Amino acid sequence: MNSNAGPSITLAQLTGTLAFDDGNTKFRYALRLCWGSGSYPMPNFHISINGSTALYPTQTGTTTAPSGCQLSLFLYDGEYTHSTTVANVTLYVTGGWFYPGNTYNSRTKSVTYDNPYN
Repeated sequence: MNSNAGPSITLAQLTGTLAFDDGNTKFRYALRLCWGSGSYPMPNFHISINGSTALYPTQTGTTTAPSGCQLSLFLYDGEYTHSTTVANVTLYVTGGWFYPGNTYNSRTKSVTYDNPYN
């Protein structure tokens, strides 16, 4: 995701895998968050289940950052079991930057995945 005001700045990139369980109540994730070299403060993300329940995964590690990312690539690996059927999961990523001068801007992008088992 890039900034949409001022010069084009890489804010964040969330990559990895999301796997649904055929029991319809569980999913696993292995996600990598890149803190874009022009972004400040560190970007964040959360997962929405069925459009209502929010999950804020805990960082499970770091690895060497690829080109275009600051510091480290942040790792988030885990499994979530929901109390009812998981119909869909949406990932929301938010990054921020300053432009012009000390004016703070933020941008959020999302992507939704439907559970193929229901």
